Amino acid sequence: MSAPSRFDRGHTDDLMTFLSASPTPYHAVANAAERLEKAGFRQVAETDAWDGTSGGRYVLRGGAIIAWYVPEGAAAHTPFRIVGAHTDSPNLRVKPRPDTGAHGWRQVAVEIYGGPLMNSWLDRDLGLAGRLSLRDGSTRLVNVDRPLLRVPQLAIHMDRNVTADGLKLDKQRHLQPVWGLGDTVRDGDLIAFLEDEAGLARGEVTGWDLMTHSVEPPAYLGRDRELVAGPRMDNLLSVHAGTAALAAVATSGAGLPYIPVLAAFDHEETGSQSDTGADGPLLGTVLERSVFARGGSYEDRARAFAGTVCLSSDTGHAVHPNYAERHDPTHHPRVNGGPILKVNVNNRYATDGSGRAVFAAACEKADIPFQTFVSNNSMPCGTTIGPITAARHGISTVDIGVAILSMHSARELCGADDPHLLANALVAFLQP
Repeated sequence: MSAPSRFDRGHTDDLMTFLSASPTPYHAVANAAERLEKAGFRQVAETDAWDGTSGGRYVLRGGAIIAWYVPEGAAAHTPFRIVGAHTDSPNLRVKPRPDTGAHGWRQVAVEIYGGPLMNSWLDRDLGLAGRLSLRDGSTRLVNVDRPLLRVPQLAIHMDRNVTADGLKLDKQRHLQPVWGLGDTVRDGDLIAFLEDEAGLARGEVTGWDLMTHSVEPPAYLGRDRELVAGPRMDNLLSVHAGTAALAAVATSGAGLPYIPVLAAFDHEETGSQSDTGADGPLLGTVLERSVFARGGSYEDRARAFAGTVCLSSDTGHAVHPNYAERHDPTHHPRVNGGPILKVNVNNRYATDGSGRAVFAAACEKADIPFQTFVSNNSMPCGTTIGPITAARHGISTVDIGVAILSMHSARELCGADDPHLLANALVAFLQP
C-alpha cells in the first residue's frame, strides 16, 4: 500500500469524525491507537521487555500516546523525526464530590481546567465523558454523548449592566451546570448514573477523571463550506494529522532514513508537568528504550538524539477580522493559507532559523504554502510543548500548526483545507 501523495477534503471529513469520537484525552489516544493498529502497529506495555525488530509500535499511558515505526535494517543510532502534539483542551472537569445543588436544582460540581473562554460554555448542551477507575484496578472509558448538563446564563433582566460592562463570571459560583431537579442532594448519584451508562455494577467505580464536552457535532460552515466549526481543534487537529501522517509513512513501503514518531501528550494546557505531560520523562524513556532494544549503547542514544528533529504542532491564531490590531501588523496568518511557522525570540516557541529551513523543505516537498506567526510586541504570546521538548531532551524543535479563530472556546473555527495541508507537510517531514 502506498501513502497518498496528498491528503484532501476526505481528511477533513475524517477529522470531524475524530473530534466527535474524542471528547477526552483518553478517548483521543484510544482512537489514534485504533487507527495505527489498522496500519500494522501493535501496542507494547511499558512493563514488558522490548525487542528491536522492525515495524510499528505504540505505548499508551493515560491520555498520552507515543508511537514509532522502525524501518527494516535501522541502525541503533538512527535519528528520529517526531511530530509532537497534545491531547487535552480547556474545559469543565468534575470534582471529587460531584453531587451538589440548591433551590430545587440538581447540579454537578466542576473545576476549571486550563484557560477556557468561559462564556463559550454557557447555555450549551453538554455531555459528560472520561475515564472510570474500577475496584479491580482496571479502567473503563465512558461517554454520555447527549444533552445531559447545561450552565444557564443569568437573564439580562437580572443583569441590566451586562451589555455595557461585559459579562463577569465567578469561576466558583457561576459555572456549576444543572442536570436535573430535586430538593435532596444525594452523594453518589452521578457516579451511580455513570455506572449504569457504562454497564457496570453499583460500587465498581472507585475513581474518576471526568469532563464536560459540547454535544454539537463539528460542521462545515460558510457559503462555500470553506470553514469548519468544531470542538477541541486545539489540539486534536494536530493529533489527528500526526496519526494520519505516521500511518501513511509506515504503510508507504519507502525507505526511511529516520525513525518517524508521534508523541501526543496530556496536560499541555496546565503546564505539561505530569507523568503523561511533555515535561515528564515519557518521550525520552520511549526513545531510549527503542535505541537500546536495537542493541544500542549510550553513545548510540546520544548520536540518535543529536540528529533528531521534532515538529511541535499546535494551533495558532489566524488574523481576526474584528480585532486585526491585536496582531503583529506584518504577520497576518489566514485560514486556508497553509500551516503556520510559530516564532518567538524569547523562546515561548522553539523555532529558530535552522528549524525554519527544515519546515520550509517539508512544505516545498509537499508543494504546499506556509505562513509565519509572531505576536504583537505589546501582547505576550502563549507557549507550547516545543520549548519543553527542546530543553528536556536536547532535541532540535520547531513550532508549527494551523491558524484558527476562537482558540480555547468550546467550539473553535478553522479553514477546511488547512487540516489536510498540515497532514501533507507532516508526511513530507517524516519521510524526507
